[in-house]
Amino acid sequence: MVSALQFTLVIPLLPEFPQLLDISASDSSWLVTATLLTAAVGTPIIARMADMYGKRRMLLVSLGAMILGSVICALEVSFVTMIVGRALQGFGAALIAVGISILRDKLPPERIGTAVALMSATMGIGSALGLPLAGVLSNWLGWHSIFWFGAVAGAVLVVALLVVVEESPVRTPGRFDVTGALVLSAALICLLLPISKGSAWGWGEPVVVGLLVSSLLLLVIWVPLELRVNQPMVDLRTSAQRPVLMTNLASIFAGMAMFVNMLVTVQVLQQPAATGAGFGLGVTAAGLAMVPSGLAMVAMSPVSGWSLARWGGRAVLLVGAGLMSLTYVGRVFWADSVAAIVVGSTLVGIGTALAFAAMPTLIMSSVPITETASANGLNSLVRSIGTSLASTLVAAIMATYTIEVGGVLFATEEAFRIVLVLGAVAAAVCVALAALIPRDRRTHHERELARAQGGEKQEAVVRGQIRLARADDSARGTILVSVLDVHGEQLDWSRADNAGRYSVVLPGPGTYVVIANAIGWAPEATVFDFAGGEVEQDLTLARELTVSGVVTRDGAPAAGALVALSEALGTQVGSTHCDDAGRYAFQLPPTGRYVFTAYDPHTGSAHARKVTLTIESEVVDIDIPVGATLQPH
Repeated sequence: MVSALQFTLVIPLLPEFPQLLDISASDSSWLVTATLLTAAVGTPIIARMADMYGKRRMLLVSLGAMILGSVICALEVSFVTMIVGRALQGFGAALIAVGISILRDKLPPERIGTAVALMSATMGIGSALGLPLAGVLSNWLGWHSIFWFGAVAGAVLVVALLVVVEESPVRTPGRFDVTGALVLSAALICLLLPISKGSAWGWGEPVVVGLLVSSLLLLVIWVPLELRVNQPMVDLRTSAQRPVLMTNLASIFAGMAMFVNMLVTVQVLQQPAATGAGFGLGVTAAGLAMVPSGLAMVAMSPVSGWSLARWGGRAVLLVGAGLMSLTYVGRVFWADSVAAIVVGSTLVGIGTALAFAAMPTLIMSSVPITETASANGLNSLVRSIGTSLASTLVAAIMATYTIEVGGVLFATEEAFRIVLVLGAVAAAVCVALAALIPRDRRTHHERELARAQGGEKQEAVVRGQIRLARADDSARGTILVSVLDVHGEQLDWSRADNAGRYSVVLPGPGTYVVIANAIGWAPEATVFDFAGGEVEQDLTLARELTVSGVVTRDGAPAAGALVALSEALGTQVGSTHCDDAGRYAFQLPPTGRYVFTAYDPHTGSAHARKVTLTIESEVVDIDIPVGATLQPH
């Protein structure tokens, strides 16, 4: 709730800030933009650091930054310091991603779904309360009080965290990827700044185009950097897997659909009735009209948790996004009263509660347990991109379809209809993407384990190193470690770093099977009797997968013969020479069709074979018939 309030408390005061701070109207918008930018940039960074250095520790860092920013704004030294303060307040957005990962570490599996749903719902409550609360505080205690409120609330939370929340033992060892964080931050600023300011600056202006191009170039640099670095800021290989990729893509459109609801509802309630498309409510009354939506989200928390346990995150996301889409369609035709607006907003809120509870659950069931905070941080980032896109598109639509009343331009009824259609389309795209998400993993088995342990978690992190019998740079980033119980259920998995180091989470003392696998190497498995405590478990991949054979010349070994390997479509893979016994070997390439060509320089003869290779080692013998030479014309 406190995190959400950082964004909404200042909105009612935006029209007044030009007079209060002696600035222009365009300058006052930076008080919102600064917070949005630091929220988007800071969340994935703080979430990654939470996985590495401790989740409670980074919650305290986020709250500390938010408190400092609130105090700076409350003191109002200058407009520049206000911008700095609002930027620091944006770090409070990381509380959500890191907090959800703490819920996963601390709570029994059957309670995680409800807890995540409740946290998502409190975001809705915070957003809804921001508008009326800002009006009450500024009227009673002056506008500085909204920032003192944030500082006091943050200080209370710091004390509560220190007293109530223990540090999670689930961590990822290693060194933080500073370069990756800096490049990603620059790319996000170059992307989100023109999205936020494009309408005001002009989409064709050189600064907007330049920022967008710079964002693209920085991302082109960042992606290969993250694939090469030992412990990346964002594990792109994991993020590219279908469950995570589809969930993140769906989150963009879910964020759009959620934000459209707040933007269109508040504006249509506040717009003068003389425009034919408004109800003339004040800021406080319009804000209170959003409260039923937030309360409905809280009331849905137990239902969301039960649904997640019963049907899984994919089904809940489908239902939530589907409800949002259908409600938006209904609001296009039924929006002739305040009651209709409130009912429509509340139904969208219920759909949002379901969707936003499902997305972190889907993410956490698909990534290594030691990376849940950073994975949720990335998911929060893509959702914020969705909300930024929604804000930009809604602003463009409202500015295109206008009507003048009393010398002031307002949005027309057609503009509101188009925005509602935008919300319906965004939610429908979310449904389509959610349909591509595979079923949840781990969730059912984690609940069964918790019951066997009396509902209390006894998780421990086990670390180790995977060694290769031969130094092989091509295996970097491809070594996977998986942990099974003796019944064959997967408990956790990890991608080893470039040095082969890995970490996995075990549910408690017991017997487990640890499997290591890498492209080009035969997998190895070992039985691990875990008694608890800090333990290292190393494995060695000893058998390299190869394609090998013997080249003969009319049945005799063709010593020194050249063997060339190429794909069936002609791309060269490599070449080698046979030893004295005619033997050759290549590291096993990816599955597919290949051509093996042998050339004997002693006789000038050659021969080729077409072979389909699988994931197992293969023997391909080649016999070169004497006289198989290219005849000159």
